[in-house]
Amino acid sequence: MSAKSASLKDFLTMPVLQTYDQDHIKRNIPHREPFLLVDEVRELEPGKKYLGIRHVRPDEYYFQGHFPGRPVMPGVLVVESMSQSFGGAIMSRTVGENKGIPLFLSIDEAKFRGMVQPGDTLEMPIEVLRLGKISKIYAEAYVNGKLCAQATLNFILGETSHV
Repeated sequence: MSAKSASLKDFLTMPVLQTYDQDHIKRNIPHREPFLLVDEVRELEPGKKYLGIRHVRPDEYYFQGHFPGRPVMPGVLVVESMSQSFGGAIMSRTVGENKGIPLFLSIDEAKFRGMVQPGDTLEMPIEVLRLGKISKIYAEAYVNGKLCAQATLNFILGETSHV
């Protein structure tokens, strides 16, 4: 049974308290281009609810081989984008100035329900279920209001780059 069974679709229309740009995100997570997969994060409820945004560009490196003539964003990168949205918003709250890195412990009950293609805007509502050294979120990914992916993600927040 999943940690969250109700849809997070209503997060897409919730009032935004604060928007974090890529500069803020880069201060919170170590990811950089071409592997930085989130453009902004909108805070909906501090420490609990967020909405990650990724504008999927036609020149993304992975489209060259996935798939020629029919480009599709790999599902694992959609999950990674959800993860980066979470870390980009609140990583500094959990490790402070320590600059540790978040590492996956598990990806549970991931389901892929639709394709993400060049030009799409990926909206990723996130609910924080547990926050600390070990954190847990439930996240979904939407394109034009259609559910594309969902998963429960568990992380350990490393104190150094060698957890």
